[in-house]
Amino acid sequence: QVQLVESGGGLVQSGGSLRLSCAASGSIFGDNVMGWYRQGSGKEREFVASMTRGGTANYVDSVKGRFTISRDNARNTVYLQMNSLKPEDTAVYYCSFAHRERYWAQGTQVTVSS
Repeated sequence: QVQLVESGGGLVQSGGSLRLSCAASGSIFGDNVMGWYRQGSGKEREFVASMTRGGTANYVDSVKGRFTISRDNARNTVYLQMNSLKPEDTAVYYCSFAHRERYWAQGTQVTVSS
């Protein structure tokens, strides 16, 4: 059982930056993946970025070079630094934790205006 609490969403102008945080608590196992998904209005949830406990990162092509995922394993926290934001990044962002099961945070709204 894992609980996830995320924060950091908000409203920014195109080209701006936001940093999302997600703290995990509960049964944190050594082998796990934490990451971020997003869901825009009327769209399906899509993968954004992930990182293993050991630091291996993956990104969807559309955010490469703009977003950076990081982890602080001592605090069981994952971050998503989002730079050069675009209107198409507007979505609800969901933190996830995956070991044998996948857990989801409540979601935080990111809105990027033109």
